[in-house]
Amino acid sequence: MSRNQMLVPRFSTGLDTLRRELSDLMERSFGFDGAEDAMCPRFDVSETDQQFEVSVDLPGMKAEDFTIEFSNGELWISGERKCEHEDKGKTWHRIERSYGTFRRGIPLTEAVKSDKITAEYKDGVLCVTVPKDEKAQPKRITVSAK
Repeated sequence: MSRNQMLVPRFSTGLDTLRRELSDLMERSFGFDGAEDAMCPRFDVSETDQQFEVSVDLPGMKAEDFTIEFSNGELWISGERKCEHEDKGKTWHRIERSYGTFRRGIPLTEAVKSDKITAEYKDGVLCVTVPKDEKAQPKRITVSAK
């Protein structure tokens, strides 16, 4: 047995362990199993003094295909993008778009006004605005000169 043949089983075992651990992490963190065909929409999170702004790419979906919830300091966006391939008379050569269910949680570090959260869906992009509570907004202090 050559030196390379001896290394292959150990290396494969290590990769298998890593793949299982990453899959478990994805399941615990984002609510999906990390499979290649899992839907995992990309999002941007920005912050101003008054609010958080979250933008999520959800192309090909309708507003009724996803839900938005706020619970325990986290904004949760979940839904399902259904596969609508019609196989009748077609031979598929490549399918790269993601389909399936998703659930993404975004922890927000400040106190927010959960009853004032708004969402707008336009051109495949979901925009969620989460206003900060007055307690969380920065306070300017004037300095008096003598």
